[in-house]
Amino acid sequence: MFGDKTLFPQNEIDKCLSLEDLSVMAAGCRKCGLRNGCSGVVFGKGSPRAGLMFIGEGPGAEEDRQGLPFVGAAGQLLDRIMAAAGFNLNHVYIANIVKCRPPGNRVPAREEAWACRPWLVRQIELINPAIIVLLGSVALQNMIDPDARITRMRGQWIEKSGIEFMPTYHPAALLRDETKKRPVWEDIKRVRDRYHQLFGEPETV
Repeated sequence: MFGDKTLFPQNEIDKCLSLEDLSVMAAGCRKCGLRNGCSGVVFGKGSPRAGLMFIGEGPGAEEDRQGLPFVGAAGQLLDRIMAAAGFNLNHVYIANIVKCRPPGNRVPAREEAWACRPWLVRQIELINPAIIVLLGSVALQNMIDPDARITRMRGQWIEKSGIEFMPTYHPAALLRDETKKRPVWEDIKRVRDRYHQLFGEPETV
């Protein structure tokens, strides 16, 4: 699935049969320079059996401090968006393209994303979500097409490796430009409706 584990000992990654084991292995990764400039690896959060997954760009300062993805201002907005659609961390799993904070919150370089990709690929394999929401251009370009543009492809279903992908704007973009809130909500409503078709309405926990 997706391939591209050649930068790592694939047999060792594939031996990880749980997210917990994978996170322990990922914590020792130093395949790119990002690990040298951050506090630690920000692996992911949510349900290991989620039918719905969100993939963002990379950790920011607050995520690096807490060791969890999407806990800063953008993460709080994502929480509100998910809650409005009836989801919480019992229903979804959240991760990023890179698991270490890029200096100054810059966009991850292609080689950094490529080095980190095997961890994300194995996360997806273990979780086996039916739907993945790609938050922003970095997620879209690294998961679907390096030449893709989020402004052109957001809101469109893309099927790959048996998974339905929905690209939409990153919550950080909504904080900068409120006109993007309505398109994102329309995209999330489509995700919600598709989730209901596949799994029924999520239980409130």
